[in-house]
Amino acid sequence: MEEGWNITPILIPFITLLVGWAIGFFDSNMRTTKKIKQAEDSAQIVTKEAEKKIAEAQAKLAAVPETPVAVDDPGLMRIKNENGLLTLDLDGTRVDTSALTADQRKRLIEMLNTIRPWLEGKPAPAPAPMTPPPPRPAVVADTRQGAPAPIAAPPPRPGAQVQTPTPKTAAPSKKKDEELEAAPTSIVGQINLILQARIINTPLASKGVSLMESVTGGVNVYVGLQRYEAIDDIPDEEVKAAIRAAIAEWEKKYTPGL
Repeated sequence: MEEGWNITPILIPFITLLVGWAIGFFDSNMRTTKKIKQAEDSAQIVTKEAEKKIAEAQAKLAAVPETPVAVDDPGLMRIKNENGLLTLDLDGTRVDTSALTADQRKRLIEMLNTIRPWLEGKPAPAPAPMTPPPPRPAVVADTRQGAPAPIAAPPPRPGAQVQTPTPKTAAPSKKKDEELEAAPTSIVGQINLILQARIINTPLASKGVSLMESVTGGVNVYVGLQRYEAIDDIPDEEVKAAIRAAIAEWEKKYTPGL
């Protein structure tokens, strides 16, 4: 009888190898699971820190008060220095100072006369609003072929008295009545009123020539923003001549025969 195969020497190494592989597999699996767990924990910690920082930033932004947006109001007149060049805004509109129109010059003189009392320590009156130029009347074409010939009046009969029509006196306008009521009572104001009437529609009107009574009762002569305490101090001979002519007219009107 033949002896059977002894497989024990073969099985022992195989079983040992199998057990070693199983132990290594489970150990590697446990290590991998542990590393994944540590990575997940680290990710959660980083996420919580980021959420905390975001919440702190939002709280700081909410605590900062909102700054209101400032609206640019140019007012009635504004002078600005833009890159070394002076610019002028009148009634909220930028004007070309090198080519002022007649209305812009008039408006600028009105503004200067408005703030002029500040130089004397007096309150400035409210400036007049800017009035648009009056519309031009529409030109209506004459479609008639010809104007009718005038009818000659019949000759007067002998002995009849010719009645001449008496011209109707126009009623004074309301504007003139208001000007008479608002006429100045001081001598300086009366002379200045005569002066303004004489220089209107002349080159002197654009220079802003006017007379004002000082605090001490004297006379201050203004040419634009320049103030003179005596007529002889004015360098412009044309301005001096206009003021002296206004004084002469006032003397003739209010003190005749003196």
